[in-house]
Amino acid sequence: MKPPPFHYAAPTSVAEAVALLGAHADDDARVLAGGQSLVPLMNFRLAQPGWLVDLRRIDELGHIRTDGDTLVIGAMVRQSEAEHSPEVAVVAPLLAEALGYVAHAPIRNSGTVGGSIAHADPAAELPAVALALDAELVVAGPRGTRRIAADAFFRGPFSTALEADEILTEVRVPRRAGGHAFVEFTRTHGTFALVGVAAVVELDGDTVTRASVALSGVGPTPVRAAAAEQALTGTAPDADTVRAAADAAAADLSPAGDVHGSSETRTDIARSTLRRGIALALQRAQDRR
Repeated sequence: MKPPPFHYAAPTSVAEAVALLGAHADDDARVLAGGQSLVPLMNFRLAQPGWLVDLRRIDELGHIRTDGDTLVIGAMVRQSEAEHSPEVAVVAPLLAEALGYVAHAPIRNSGTVGGSIAHADPAAELPAVALALDAELVVAGPRGTRRIAADAFFRGPFSTALEADEILTEVRVPRRAGGHAFVEFTRTHGTFALVGVAAVVELDGDTVTRASVALSGVGPTPVRAAAAEQALTGTAPDADTVRAAADAAAADLSPAGDVHGSSETRTDIARSTLRRGIALALQRAQDRR
């Protein structure tokens, strides 16, 4: 398999990359990050960009740092680097855990954090994590930079709030206390999950003061499980509370059926995966008291 012909540019700054996207907008210019999603699409002729703007030489997109209580990850940070980063482990352990579920190690050595989020595959792990952690996505374009909340960033399957001449430059993740969990249901290790659950639960004594739960694989975008969050908040949770929260979230779902399972099957899997994820996050929150 070979991609269709295209022009190639390798800028060394964000400003240069943005200028290239604008100059070649009529040729469907695309950004190349790790290439783990775009290149296969090109080989199958499902994507036929006239220009590729390769970000791999832009050093300013390769940082991991903390800004007060916020973790700041450059869009071109490799997934494997973030997975093993001490800063990520301390500030956003949910992200570190989820990264271990992304495909296989060789893929994570090339794939980037920003590339996965900007690709916006509704079955992918990182968009759901960004949603659960209330991440902010920093984008740069010819009109300057702006920040987009994760719940406003994902618009549909493989569709985001990014304009055609904008580039995702940073992912900003606020520190969250409490317990976390990322769990998913897959047919085989390393493949896209039928359902994934990202959860963070915070306790004051025995009472849940805040819960954040998001799912992948059950809609056209990652889905925030608001009903589960409401069912947990203010309770002294036990097994019945966890079950009720998972049931409440599942009642709001209507995933599309496919060759891997009907809508009803996916909803049942989501319900059981929610229980596992919420229960594990609660256990970890209780262990940290």
